[in-house]
Amino acid sequence: MELPHESVLLRIYIGESDKWQHRPLYEAIVLKARELHLAGATVLRGAMGFGKSSRMHTSKILRLSDDLPLVVELVDSEENINSFLPVLDPMMGSGLVTLEKVRVLRYRGEPQAAPPPPAG
Repeated sequence: MELPHESVLLRIYIGESDKWQHRPLYEAIVLKARELHLAGATVLRGAMGFGKSSRMHTSKILRLSDDLPLVVELVDSEENINSFLPVLDPMMGSGLVTLEKVRVLRYRGEPQAAPPPPAG
């Protein structure tokens, strides 16, 4: 799959305890993105943060450590990301979703093994 140089980054800010259909929301988002063949997804776990409710989420307070902030990042063409937004919308109870244009410099998989040298 080729990824256009001018692509889009979708960032989804949620909490670690957020759920969708009895599974962690971040997992449901990444699995749905993969099912729909988006170019890539990454989940980042934050050490500290707050959102619209102003409730602090931090790894320093033991009782809140099960609801740390997460950011799910998805990169693909603008068309593919725009197609994903209606799928994402019903999954989101709370959180923040942002979209920005990005310039993709490199998009490669693992290097292929070199063929063995000719015999002889």
